[in-house]
Amino acid sequence: MSQVPTGTDRTAATVEDSMERRLADLLERKEQSRSPSSAKAVEAQHAKGKMTARERIDYLLDPGSFQELDALVRHRTHGVGLDHSRPYTDGVVTGFGTIDGRRVCLYSQDFTVFGGSLGEAHAEKIHKVQDLAVETGVPLIGLNDGGGARIQEGVAALHGFGGIFVRNARASGVVPQISVVLGPSAGGAVYSPALTDFVFMVEHTSHMFITGPDVVRTVTGEDVTPEQLGGARTHATRSGVAAFVAEDEKACLEEVRYLLSFLPSNNLEEPPSIPCDDDTDRVVPELRDLVPARPNQPYDMTQVIRSVVDDAEYLEYFPHWATNLTCGFARIGGRVVGVVGNQPEKLAGVLDIDSSGKGARFVRTCDAFNIPLVTFVDVPGFMPGTDQEYGGIIRHGAKLLYAYCEATVPRIQVIVRKAYGGAYLVMDSKSIGADLCLAWPSAELAVMGPEGAVGIVHRRELAEAADPEARRAELVAAYAERFTNPYVAAERGYVDDVIDPADTRRVLSRSLEMISSKREDLPRRKHGNVPL
Repeated sequence: MSQVPTGTDRTAATVEDSMERRLADLLERKEQSRSPSSAKAVEAQHAKGKMTARERIDYLLDPGSFQELDALVRHRTHGVGLDHSRPYTDGVVTGFGTIDGRRVCLYSQDFTVFGGSLGEAHAEKIHKVQDLAVETGVPLIGLNDGGGARIQEGVAALHGFGGIFVRNARASGVVPQISVVLGPSAGGAVYSPALTDFVFMVEHTSHMFITGPDVVRTVTGEDVTPEQLGGARTHATRSGVAAFVAEDEKACLEEVRYLLSFLPSNNLEEPPSIPCDDDTDRVVPELRDLVPARPNQPYDMTQVIRSVVDDAEYLEYFPHWATNLTCGFARIGGRVVGVVGNQPEKLAGVLDIDSSGKGARFVRTCDAFNIPLVTFVDVPGFMPGTDQEYGGIIRHGAKLLYAYCEATVPRIQVIVRKAYGGAYLVMDSKSIGADLCLAWPSAELAVMGPEGAVGIVHRRELAEAADPEARRAELVAAYAERFTNPYVAAERGYVDDVIDPADTRRVLSRSLEMISSKREDLPRRKHGNVPL
């Protein structure tokens, strides 16, 4: 005789069946969220040499570490073109994962869904992951590939952008923010990357501009292509927007991973140290001959830097813009350092408007994230000329000065050759708070170079001399011997030590170890008023 199900058995069976149906429904919805666009749209994305939003996440993060959030979000707007199209994710994939085992939050815009345009729900997803990054103290990475505000959603889309911007500003200096522009970014969409700490772009596929080529052509009559107006090379060499440029998306995402290896997770942590196989007491004899004997002869400052840092690894910041100043991240004895150096190969290493702004931004970034600063000096002064004066070299030069004066991280200055006038002071001199100042025997510290000084101080004598050129040479040699050598400054304590160039790595390593526990409190205030 068959057993008749009791009421309890029937209820259990019904619940089990209900759970199976619910799980099946969930799996179906999740599957739809993972493939919200058509195969044709994905194919078009690949045809442009671009990965999809999820492919980028998979390539960037450690395998299997991504946890998606808000996968089932859809827009709730009624409007032209939206009523019958409500794909899951609403055009942006958000969540968290790890890079080299370290936690990160990120979002990745999906160009195959509404062209990656930003609507209300799309923005709210980004807001949530921004908040999560700050609350948990982890870096935020934005993979940007969208056409700006979603026109059909009107002011709600603009309001969403505003929420992103204010969170960018509030997170500034709290957690590292990295923007990776992997497609179009136009109008208001460009301001979020501009507010973040680092902007990456890809050649030929990344574009950023406030107004596109069509508007420019209509308003100004200029005929310009998207690549000329806002391509990666333009922003890397002319505008100073893109700190890093890569040949393709994979190289770009690999560079993001590399950059993160130098950054702490937040402003309360130290940058990550790693075991160092490069002997910190290593002597670098080639530095003795690297600086030319002639004071006006160029050389490559990055050779000095690579000779001194661990394993010659130097990640240069804005390597194609304002190249008369080099900045970047490296390690000495396994410790992360931010390096700033005048570049004699470009404009003799002079400071101008662009290099001052570049240096100021880098110094403030390092200070915000507890990265010690090492500054290599070979600067003849500030760039002269009406273009610079009219363009505000005073104001822009003051940015770099302010950044160094405000910085509380350990700071070491190394004077390699020329250190003249106000530019010497601005390049992290002892006078503005450097913890240690080292000089090579080739260092020249003075108000100006011997030639200029002699021309002013001995103007009358030279005019009356029987052989002005011979007399000038004698006076220049005497001035250099008396005033421009590093020993005059060392006598007064403006230089802490004059060192053999070959010992630079060893002395820097010991010095960084010594001042690593530096603590400095600034006066209580809301914030400083940097000369923007």
